[in-house]
Amino acid sequence: MKALIAIGTAAFVALGAPATPLRAAEQPADTADPIPEAEEGDFNLVTVAAPLANPWSVAFLPDGRPIVTERPGRLNIVEGVGGKITPVSGVPEVFVAGHGGLLDVHLDPQFEKNKTLYLSYTWGHRAASTLRVARAKLDGDKLTNVEVIYESWPPLPGIENFGGRITIDKDNYLFLSVGDRFDLSKPQDLGSSWGKIIRIKTDGAIPTDNPFVGVPGARKEIWAYGVRNPQGLTFDPDTGKLWEIEHGPQGGDELNIIEPGRNYGWPVITYGIGYDNKPIGIGTEAKGMEQPIYYWKPSIATSGLAIYKTGPFPQWKNTIWVGGLASEILDQLKMNGERVAQEHRFLEGEIGRIRDVRVGPEGFLYLTTDLEDGGLYRIEPKANPGEQSSENDTPATNAAAPAK
Repeated sequence: MKALIAIGTAAFVALGAPATPLRAAEQPADTADPIPEAEEGDFNLVTVAAPLANPWSVAFLPDGRPIVTERPGRLNIVEGVGGKITPVSGVPEVFVAGHGGLLDVHLDPQFEKNKTLYLSYTWGHRAASTLRVARAKLDGDKLTNVEVIYESWPPLPGIENFGGRITIDKDNYLFLSVGDRFDLSKPQDLGSSWGKIIRIKTDGAIPTDNPFVGVPGARKEIWAYGVRNPQGLTFDPDTGKLWEIEHGPQGGDELNIIEPGRNYGWPVITYGIGYDNKPIGIGTEAKGMEQPIYYWKPSIATSGLAIYKTGPFPQWKNTIWVGGLASEILDQLKMNGERVAQEHRFLEGEIGRIRDVRVGPEGFLYLTTDLEDGGLYRIEPKANPGEQSSENDTPATNAAAPAK
């Protein structure tokens, strides 16, 4: 069935067929308004800590202090805006090259009682490296009881597309995004960890109800597969659904809801093309492979993912925030349920490559920038924010797909 396209705020057309993802920046008609360039918006940008060397991730201690990873292998506690940056000792040995190094930090849901946190990082050398998860206890400004609880398989050469985001659900299962390592054979191979979303217990044990536990030759930790380089992973605080973002190649960055056992298509289907400008796979659809909720074409180089459902700033209600690396933007997606109604872009070129986006304990947004002299920043809505002009908002477009 030929795709029908409707343009307008939250305009969705589908004549009984399952909807394809909304398109970003690939306008289907000459009359469509382009997505606006990044702009100031109704907020203030505050530098919390700088300089930091390629800060990759930020989490928040119970007293509100940020704890930040630097990709070269350092973990820091930040003592408030412009405050002291305190290094944390005891960080495990890290392989640092390309995309590799110390990546995510995530606190255990019972951190106030057990002082436990989790780190993802690359380990090995250029000829053979893996992605590890370690858990440790934070004792003041040092890590103790450091234990590796997960390691991807098999070790591979190269220094790119590691993934590395960690999140933990309400039942204390740990989820990890694992990139494809630029090896197109791995994401569809259930005997490999690469190109997957994995699920383990917080002690490293494999849950017996994982979808591929009973499949001969499959790795038992796999929760979902067919992903490229997932750089954002978080749970919707209301629905409990797991959301993911990943880099496409040229175009085809994706926003997905991750369901157990599902195949997200890479590299068989994609909305991007190769770096040699040649097609990848068989197209954009295939039976048994999931469609993204949203995709970006051209790519913004997505990294960092935050869901803002409710909080002290009603103008941010029901929004998803995504960082852009090469695009150097902060992208806001206004949601209508699980559909993107509108996209709005901010901060283009103002602070550089945005690596992580988080909602802080007081409801502000926090960003890290992937630069050798990067930093930790906070987005604070102005005291009396005005309504964003409708001429600066770009409606998402929806195309109906052929029935499957």
